[in-house]
Amino acid sequence: MIRPIMKNIMFLAQKSEPATQDDMQVVRDLLDTLKANEDGCVGMAANMIGVKKRIIVVNMGFMNVAMINPVITSKSGQYETEEGCLSLVGVRKTKRYENIEVEYFDINWKKQKGKFSGWTAQIIQHECDHLEGIII
Repeated sequence: MIRPIMKNIMFLAQKSEPATQDDMQVVRDLLDTLKANEDGCVGMAANMIGVKKRIIVVNMGFMNVAMINPVITSKSGQYETEEGCLSLVGVRKTKRYENIEVEYFDINWKKQKGKFSGWTAQIIQHECDHLEGIII
């Protein structure tokens, strides 16, 4: 189901709770909502649809990938950039890392490890910030 985009800064500033297998409908709703907003959005966190769970979805060019309870375990190559967000107006400066490693559960609830760089790494970092209540 496509859900409305949360714009309440007080809600977005709260930390998200770990997701469980009972949260798979949230994963599906998040994927549907990202697809519906793909013209202006490349990633989303569950709090952007009003759910404080540690779930993100990221456009990887050829498909949208769900990451459940993602943890960035390694990062290198810090740089400064500007980002926008569907939940916020305008763009803001932020620091990101060129290369990251992430551990997460996939949509089939299998543990995954991935190395990401460039634009995909930037999207993942932005969405993981959402999970921590960090607003760019």
